[in-house]
Amino acid sequence: MAGNNTPSFKASDLVIQLSSTLKARSDVLSFGTVFTDHMLTIEWSAIEGWQAPLIKPFGNLSLNPACSSLHYGIQLFEGLKAYRGDDNRLRLFRPMLNMNRMANSARRACLPAFDQSELLECIRRLVEIDQDWVPHSDSSSVYIRPTFISTEPSLGVKKPAHALLYVILSQVGSYFNTDAKGLSLWADPKYTRAWKGGTGDCKMGGNYGCSLSAQYEAVDYGCQQVLWLYGEDHQITEAGTMNIFLHWINEDGEEELATPPLDGTILPGVTRQSILELTRKWGEFKVTERYLTMSQLCCALKQQRVKEMFGSGTACMICPIANIVYQGENLHISCQEEKSQLTSRIAKELTDIQYGRTPSDWTFLV
Repeated sequence: MAGNNTPSFKASDLVIQLSSTLKARSDVLSFGTVFTDHMLTIEWSAIEGWQAPLIKPFGNLSLNPACSSLHYGIQLFEGLKAYRGDDNRLRLFRPMLNMNRMANSARRACLPAFDQSELLECIRRLVEIDQDWVPHSDSSSVYIRPTFISTEPSLGVKKPAHALLYVILSQVGSYFNTDAKGLSLWADPKYTRAWKGGTGDCKMGGNYGCSLSAQYEAVDYGCQQVLWLYGEDHQITEAGTMNIFLHWINEDGEEELATPPLDGTILPGVTRQSILELTRKWGEFKVTERYLTMSQLCCALKQQRVKEMFGSGTACMICPIANIVYQGENLHISCQEEKSQLTSRIAKELTDIQYGRTPSDWTFLV
């Protein structure tokens, strides 16, 4: 959280310019392609500081061709959702975790500090204005994309003296267009998503753009996503853009839910943190943040100690993993059919909170 002495924009200074023409609604065909009527923009310069936040009609940005976010990737983003509950009220899910992560990413990118609570209030107002876009549905929502870019008009590699923080909203359905019971992953150590001392724990565009080549190679191998490995021992890190979990009987014969630790290579996902806190509260099995390697997974599969494996994230929520292609082998991950299956149970408990069916201090009312 930014301190009281941190220069920041204020939500109380928010200027609102409503669109004179509202868009016609249409069915959402693919994730992140349908946008609402308004957007939030907040400009910053080293000389003048933060300007007043502005909500205005959704539209294109005008950038100098030398803008350093275009040349050197000085930019970052966040992702969270607005849900319409059965009581017709709109809720955000643990949004301060996103605000804090965005502030951490900004520090790493040498972009200016801001008060996270002030940004959240500006986002609340934006969602409130475009609230009619939030569907009456459990399977769809409005995705909120805060973005922070350098607008420094210079080819010099340096700390920006100009920046733009903006937020757009997109009506979304399911992230993965598949009827399969689980995702297929391609694991090859020749590609690395992140490394210690890098920016793997920040939500920066460069972490995602450089993954596309591996993603399309995974498709060539008949898989939908990449299982990212790290190091000589082929540590399991993330799956596509998701954090990853393994539910198994570990080497000591204990039932365990495990996920890689936050060592700088792993994005501290909001859904990841929520799963850890939720399952630890149950107290039914061991819940750990630990390193997992492909050799450990292969051994556990041969000994039939793997119960489930799944990815987690804001866009996809919980996504079971069905198989992994690794070193020429197709490793099948059993997806249990029972209703007590862990992925189904976690997904239900989280969605019940997000849609207001279960009261929780994890939700933020719009």
